[in-house]
Amino acid sequence: MKVPFYKIATRVTRKNKNNESRLPLTISAQYGLVDQVTFFNKVVASSDMSNYYLLHKGEFAYNKSYSGDYPWGAIKRLDRYDQGALSSLYICFTPTDVIDSDFLVHYFESPKWHREVSNIAGEGARNHGLLNIAVPDFFNTQHCITNNKTEQRKIADFVNLVNERIETQKKVIEDLKRLKYAISKRVFAEMGQHHPVVKLGQLCSIKTGKLDANAMI
Repeated sequence: MKVPFYKIATRVTRKNKNNESRLPLTISAQYGLVDQVTFFNKVVASSDMSNYYLLHKGEFAYNKSYSGDYPWGAIKRLDRYDQGALSSLYICFTPTDVIDSDFLVHYFESPKWHREVSNIAGEGARNHGLLNIAVPDFFNTQHCITNNKTEQRKIADFVNLVNERIETQKKVIEDLKRLKYAISKRVFAEMGQHHPVVKLGQLCSIKTGKLDANAMI
């Protein structure tokens, strides 16, 4: 079912009046919306962020800057903080009641929405790494999304479980790498204590010569 984006999401234009939030946000491909100190190890935002958008936890932001991993920009949900300040160059929005928030997170991690954005970006729209996309055009894009929230929830739960499994496997791999390092360090340390030192030439023969061009594939 194709639905216009304005039925799925409502734009957020809330300003950070009186610098209510002192946390400048940026988008990280790996971690989503993060504070600039964590990402850049410095603050690149202006000291006066009253003209920035004030984003609350659970709301989304679209960064129109593109990269190799995100050829049409990145859309992320604010999950790590209760609120933060975001440049007005971002398009911010919150999901409506017809869409499951987790489902929307996974939807924007897929390339499913790229065609619609590419259509409104137009030929030659890329300028200095920033896509030229008008806000009204973005909210008028059409998206093939089921209108059954129970189905959306099931899909989101399944993808969440897969992601959890991936993270668990990553942790297992890292633990095994640390174990391998510790074993190698212990074994070779003890070997050095109980065995004589020998030269590499005593263990193997070292050959030198020219590469045979006929042997190359």
